[in-house]
Amino acid sequence: MTDKLIIVESPAKANTIKKFLGGNTKVVASMGHIRDLPKSKLGIDEKTFEPQYINIRGKGDLIKKLKKEAKDAKKVYLATDPDREGEAIAWHLAYILGIDPNEICRVTFNEITKEAVKNAIKEPRKIDMDLTDAQQARRVLDRIVGYKISPVLWKKVQKGLSAGRVQSVAVKLIVDREEEIENFVPEEYWNIYVKLKELENKKSFQAKFYGKNNKKIDIHSEEEVNKIISDLEKAKYIVEEVKNGEKKRTPAPPFTTSTMQQEASRKLGFAIKKTMSVAQGLYEGVKINEKGTVGLITYMRTDSTRISEEARKAAKEYIEKEYGKEYYENRYYKTKADAQDAHEAIRPTYIDLSPEKIKAELTADQYKLYRLIYNRFIASQMSAAIYDTVSVKILADGYNLRSNGQTLKFKGFMTLYVETLDFEEKEEFETIPPLKEGEELKKEKIDSKQSFTEPPPRYTEASLVKTLEEKGIGRPSTYSPIITTILARRYIEKIQKQLHPTELGKVVNKLLVENFADVINVKFTADMEEQFDKIAEGKEEWKEVIEDFYGPFENVVEKVEKELEHVKLEYEVSDVPCEKCGRMMVIKYGKYGKFLACPGYPECKNAKPLIETISEPCPKCGGKIQIRKTKKRRNYYICENNPEKCDYISWNKPGQEEKKAKKPRRTSRKKKK
Repeated sequence: MTDKLIIVESPAKANTIKKFLGGNTKVVASMGHIRDLPKSKLGIDEKTFEPQYINIRGKGDLIKKLKKEAKDAKKVYLATDPDREGEAIAWHLAYILGIDPNEICRVTFNEITKEAVKNAIKEPRKIDMDLTDAQQARRVLDRIVGYKISPVLWKKVQKGLSAGRVQSVAVKLIVDREEEIENFVPEEYWNIYVKLKELENKKSFQAKFYGKNNKKIDIHSEEEVNKIISDLEKAKYIVEEVKNGEKKRTPAPPFTTSTMQQEASRKLGFAIKKTMSVAQGLYEGVKINEKGTVGLITYMRTDSTRISEEARKAAKEYIEKEYGKEYYENRYYKTKADAQDAHEAIRPTYIDLSPEKIKAELTADQYKLYRLIYNRFIASQMSAAIYDTVSVKILADGYNLRSNGQTLKFKGFMTLYVETLDFEEKEEFETIPPLKEGEELKKEKIDSKQSFTEPPPRYTEASLVKTLEEKGIGRPSTYSPIITTILARRYIEKIQKQLHPTELGKVVNKLLVENFADVINVKFTADMEEQFDKIAEGKEEWKEVIEDFYGPFENVVEKVEKELEHVKLEYEVSDVPCEKCGRMMVIKYGKYGKFLACPGYPECKNAKPLIETISEPCPKCGGKIQIRKTKKRRNYYICENNPEKCDYISWNKPGQEEKKAKKPRRTSRKKKK
């Protein structure tokens, strides 16, 4: 008989934990959820709101194995992830294995290290039903919204469509931004720059026009520019004020889930889904020569910037040893008010395992993300960067000019890491020679520059996550699934990192916003997150929250089903005629992307793949080059004559430099006779 059986979600996590525990202890994996709501029906009692959970199809053998292992163990510990979803998985496991939820059987750890795991097993607790109920409330509410609204879309728009409570709000943000861009009217504005020379040392610098009589003037036409330049050409330039100062730039806090996803997108070009997958591997365990299999980072789903005192102490020792005492500063970061704060920020678990030290034992993606997490954490405990600044005001016959300069005096944390921002406003800094108030300057040259205001930028994955977090939509565990889902449903598409709504996304969004405005909006979604937080804190009963929502929502669904007329999608017409009926075929979206379909459906059901081509000919035979996609939606280029007459196939467009990588494999080949 086994003394202890520890159940976790993944085999990788199980393998890491096994290394830390001696004696007669067994560690097995549940492979994630083992029970869920059925896919074929709502699966919720519409009077009591009791979920009708079933064992997940295909997990029968695993459940038998878990039951046998639990029966053969003196004590079972449920060590699923330390968040609401992990708590719910533990509760489902307890049900399957016949463990009383009030039994002391639950262990959690924020990092998978020997010390953390052993300490957790020494201090087990009951399953936290408040956390479990918060997850149940989210699951039940999402199921009700999805399973009630989706059939409306099938009837009124097209079969196969679906709506999600949070995902639909994310689509709305992207559609709203697209409308802002389409309706944007650019405004003209001008800047004037004057190159000036200091007479004593004969050093030049540039000043920017500000206004007149100390009042700012915005210039909107060339006529205004010419009038001001005409006056400045004749003006006398006097230094009115010189201010010398010092400016500090402080480091960013350690990563939360959201900030890690944003920085990995900006700095590494990682999609949000990829970031979470790589982070999961770093958390669950990597084989390191000198330590065996260890978790390299703390739990990667968190919205807290708090760090433990042990981690703070380790960072201090590392910084003072590597950089010197003047580079260390003990910093505490304030976690935002609505953060769950159950876990620490994302940080390395072993400061002595620097990215460079273990680079050979990591994959390329693991190394990049680990280095980002490691450097961000260390930098968060370092001194501020210090700049010497100078600000100069210049008077030119009533006109005001200004010039700003700064010089980096002490690099501080910037020695190691500088945060990237999506839309960082670039300040104009000059190298300004020593100047005295009252001295005259010589005008050398006057330039003007015409510009136009620009529309707000489209969302990227990083900026969408930032907006979702700022508006209180979703939580750390949901950002990645939200974006993955709306991309998979073809409501949005990613073009050169920017998120664009598709025609389908616009139509579905319009229908939802016009008919389910109380559900598909930012405020309701954020308010529900607060309700879930209150359930997790034991301040609200989850079924009451669902009941308050359900009645009014059900009435709206019934009304829409009766009153809404069929919505016709406007499809893009191709130049390909239907060979069966002669109509010009239209471009539709399916599970695997765009395809050609006859607009005469259902009378004519003709459909075929849409083959996209490019203008550049095949460099080998001169044939047309087709754009194909891999299963992971990555483009590759192939000659129309491949494989019969030409073997050209490449990741790159013809003419571009070939990557040093294997050629893509064709997704289908003719069988050899």
